[in-house]
Amino acid sequence: MTEPNAWVPEGVDITVPNASRVYDYALGGVHNFKVDRDFWQQAQQVIPDARLLARTNRAFLNRAVRWLAEQQGISQFLDIGSGIPTLGNVHEVAQEVNPQAKVVYVDIDPVAVEQSRSLLRDNPHAQAIWGDLREPGPIVSHPQVVDFLDLSRPVAVLMVAVLHFIADEADPRSIISRIGEAVMPGSFLVVSHVGPDVTAEGRERQETLRKLYEQTPTPFVVRDRPQLLSLMDDAFEVIEPVTSAGEWRPDPDQVGDLPPQPTVLVAIGRRR
Repeated sequence: MTEPNAWVPEGVDITVPNASRVYDYALGGVHNFKVDRDFWQQAQQVIPDARLLARTNRAFLNRAVRWLAEQQGISQFLDIGSGIPTLGNVHEVAQEVNPQAKVVYVDIDPVAVEQSRSLLRDNPHAQAIWGDLREPGPIVSHPQVVDFLDLSRPVAVLMVAVLHFIADEADPRSIISRIGEAVMPGSFLVVSHVGPDVTAEGRERQETLRKLYEQTPTPFVVRDRPQLLSLMDDAFEVIEPVTSAGEWRPDPDQVGDLPPQPTVLVAIGRRR
């Protein structure tokens, strides 16, 4: 695992846990620091099923990318809030279907971006850039996005396990609308988001976890299904089912592998 004496971009504070590196550790990745691993241990004490939540979310991402590539003919992916492309990453899944599929990974963490570039250096069809979802304009107009992807053709924009880090004050609805304006009709938006737990005890644990995440640069917001859909419906027509991550088009041979995780809400929309 990456440790503090390894190369780190100038100005990055590795004494503070980072959501992308915490998620990397939760999925069994190695691109994280002790502060991230310690934070994850605290999170698991609050939510014992936290690792299952992470695995269920990643499994949904894999199925969604495969569905887009196989059944919708999508060969371009813009993964915003990607973290580090480890274990079940987008370009591997997409390129199994179409070896020419292109992916641009976008993350706010400079460490994640540099690690991604290192991992992708031998893959001519995948790139990584720095970007902040709260400022979508510089992402969709970034030279590597404009030059690498063909925005005159449909693109799948992935916002998996990232939108809940965008506070209401940042106006996530307008962010999604801005991205929708930048892509062609027939493009897709894939979202997963923390939703309210179904039990009172679970909601109490969730609130404790939310307060724990206030120690990081990216505290999260819990939104229910209507709130999630209201963020998307300006630019994207939502495609049913809108459900929990584990229940979205499950692979028949994987049903039952993971217990239900109803707090991970997922939705896919098609650009009108």
